[in-house]
Amino acid sequence: MMVLMQWAQRVLAWLVGEALLFGSRAWTGVRPLWIGAAPRLRQRVYFANHGSHGDFVMIWASLPPSLRVATRPVAGQDYWLASAMRRFAASMVFRALLINRHPQAGEPSPVDQMAQTLSAGESLILFPEGTRNTTEATLLPFKSGLYHLSRHKPDVEFVPVWVDNIRRVMPKGELIPVPLVCTVSFGAPLSLDPHEGKEAFLQRARDAVLSLRPVESIGN
Repeated sequence: MMVLMQWAQRVLAWLVGEALLFGSRAWTGVRPLWIGAAPRLRQRVYFANHGSHGDFVMIWASLPPSLRVATRPVAGQDYWLASAMRRFAASMVFRALLINRHPQAGEPSPVDQMAQTLSAGESLILFPEGTRNTTEATLLPFKSGLYHLSRHKPDVEFVPVWVDNIRRVMPKGELIPVPLVCTVSFGAPLSLDPHEGKEAFLQRARDAVLSLRPVESIGN
């Protein structure tokens, strides 16, 4: 019985995942733009702007299947463990790495959790702003975790990503998305210079994400 239930969960997760892929592509026409990086099977940290819960779905849907199965989005467990539906989507559909954003003394830090996942050979989707940007600012300052992770894993490619238009597709508080075309732009991988300080690296990473913003979206 347990084996049958596990099989049924895997089948349901596959069906939900395929439905999300079809829906995201049909509704937003999401288009990947590999500007500075090719879609190769390399271990990577894709770090992107974050204005909607749909951001990681857009990136996930933009990756070729061979990359998608090896890439896990990083998400806050406080949100994704709040209901059975979210838990199922996070664990079974997206295989998300759920992190405790406020660990107690003695508990693994988010950077420790991400580094451990990278050590297992998987890639990550990460949002270094730390939270959804609901302000008028184009991009919030980056948290230090991206820098510390790059120090832990200097051999992993850190690829900047700009997700365009999704904030207008999924406005905060709305349940029904607005049909608008979205693009996901992948930039050239960054590597940490051994002599580069934290603030310099984070600014360079932030500038790399901003440089991918399409000209037509500036001012929107």
